[in-house]
Amino acid sequence: MLKYSFPSSLPGRFVPALGWRPLTPLYDGLLRLGGRERAFKARLITQGEIQPTEAVLDLGCGTGTLAIEVKRLRSANVVGLDGDPEMLRRARAKALRAGLHVRFDEGLAWSLPYQDAAFDVVLSTLFFHHLDSLGRSRTLTEVVRVLKPGGRLHVADWGRQESLLMTALSFPDRLLDGLERTAPAFSGLLPSEMTDAGLTCVIRTGTMDTGFGRLTFYAARHP
Repeated sequence: MLKYSFPSSLPGRFVPALGWRPLTPLYDGLLRLGGRERAFKARLITQGEIQPTEAVLDLGCGTGTLAIEVKRLRSANVVGLDGDPEMLRRARAKALRAGLHVRFDEGLAWSLPYQDAAFDVVLSTLFFHHLDSLGRSRTLTEVVRVLKPGGRLHVADWGRQESLLMTALSFPDRLLDGLERTAPAFSGLLPSEMTDAGLTCVIRTGTMDTGFGRLTFYAARHP
């Protein structure tokens, strides 16, 4: 297992899934039951138009569901990265049960342990809303660094809720992850932050309602 150590002066702060580490064992079940996990991850894979020859990074991979599905459907060279060793333990066990080779690395998104231009595609689901403003800025800069010229970033995360029902459904997640921390994502600021980091062709490709709020899908390119 790869491990990386980062100095405390780096931006951002690690936040576990669901905002509180004791809730980690509930993560997969909650996402399956209320988050329409299979549907939104399948949609992101389709949006990414991933080819078998491409190198793919699942950023903030959690328990590895997306990375494993990319490997199963597209036979790409997939790497998952997360800062939570318990989530990674679960991800590796899933890949082993599926009989698929997916590498899972422990590391932090704002200091990615990869060479420049290492990936054709970076995918991310329900991750960016965990980061504070400095963490998002640094992470997006790192995404630009590790993407090949013309490489793609595809994201599914919380955005503007645009209805009272979706706003109400999303409130518990915002509360767990921190109202101040999640405000920029829920205000729809991620596309402008992508542009500020140097990504181009930044677009919002659609939305999907879930039991925890409305997901927004984004796409961008390395110039």
